[in-house]
Amino acid sequence: MERTTCLIVGGGPAGMFLGLMLARGGVEVTVLEKHGDFLRDFRGDTVHPTTLELIDALGLREDFAKLPQRRLNTVQIPIGGRMVPLASFGHIPGRHKYVAMVPQWDLLDLLARAGDVEPTFRLRLNTEAVDLLHEHGRVTGVHYRTKDGATGEIRADLTVACDGRSSVLRAGAGLGVRNWATPFDTWWFRIPRHGTDPAGLIAVVSAHRVVVMFDRGDYWQSATLIAKGSDPELRARQPVAEIMRSLAAVVPWLTDRIDALQSWDEVKLLDVKLDRLDRWYTDGLLCIGDAAHAMSPIGGVGINLAVQDAVAAARILGPKLLSHTVTTADLARVQRRRLLPTAVVQGMQRLAHAQLVRPAVAGRLNISNSRDTPMPLKVFRRIPVIRSLPIFLVARGVISEPVPEFARRA
Repeated sequence: MERTTCLIVGGGPAGMFLGLMLARGGVEVTVLEKHGDFLRDFRGDTVHPTTLELIDALGLREDFAKLPQRRLNTVQIPIGGRMVPLASFGHIPGRHKYVAMVPQWDLLDLLARAGDVEPTFRLRLNTEAVDLLHEHGRVTGVHYRTKDGATGEIRADLTVACDGRSSVLRAGAGLGVRNWATPFDTWWFRIPRHGTDPAGLIAVVSAHRVVVMFDRGDYWQSATLIAKGSDPELRARQPVAEIMRSLAAVVPWLTDRIDALQSWDEVKLLDVKLDRLDRWYTDGLLCIGDAAHAMSPIGGVGINLAVQDAVAAARILGPKLLSHTVTTADLARVQRRRLLPTAVVQGMQRLAHAQLVRPAVAGRLNISNSRDTPMPLKVFRRIPVIRSLPIFLVARGVISEPVPEFARRA
């Protein structure tokens, strides 16, 4: 029977950062990832300033700098055919005044290589956790299945669910979850980018299309909002080229790429969820990241929150795991530490859904087609406190978690 001290299910950013930090503290760690690699498109590729600071503290700055990346430090919005600057990251505190756009598989490969150096770190690919192991009412590990169909069990002092918004482990634990209705889903797709295009992040809000475009160098990683649950109907009713036609109508410099989308296969659906567990833990199990609190893509902060969860969990639980004395009270400390920033961000997302997204998806918010900058945007741009607060929360969150000393290499 296989055994480890900390079993982490899910090889995303939260799971990989947590595994690396705990291993550097001497904790025996096994990370299960159901896929054979990290190569999946349209994963969240944002690396926020707090995560960049974590990378620095872990001594990975030089290796990270070698990864293909693009820096987002401005937000622009097309209004009446011209690009209007909306906000900048230049005034946020800290060394990194930008969000790095890095293919997530490259970041995860970097963390995997760093983990391989640690004698107590083990990454198992092609291994999917399918259910929890219980003994005397306590979670003691997982049942797993490999890609070739083999099954088995891994036992652990603590199992950490980092397996996302559709977490098998949180479902198996029967933890109560609070859901909030969301008015939209998201289509993700790519648009070729030319060197003469604007840079940074561009938000398009018109009567026919709401799109956010992330500058990735040679292409725009783009997301358009659609009414919740409307994906099948829209795909059946309209040609995929309609996405680019409606976008080019308000962003003229995209007219030469109106045929960029040839098939609906190029458009990926994100089923948007917003929820939070009432209790993130039970005896022997802790949920963090989307497994504890699925975030809306508004603000692009889900990954940042998940990574900060991992930092807090490593700092609070590392010494306890090393001495094999972790208790449910320790798991409760992690939730108490991370509940406030999660609740604040989700509250802001719910407000944005009601006041901005719902009317935008319904075609009632038509900023990009306006002849002049709408008054609310003028106020937003001219009052520094109002302009800076959303950018600060996106970049740094509500609480920036101190990196545990045992994991530092800088």
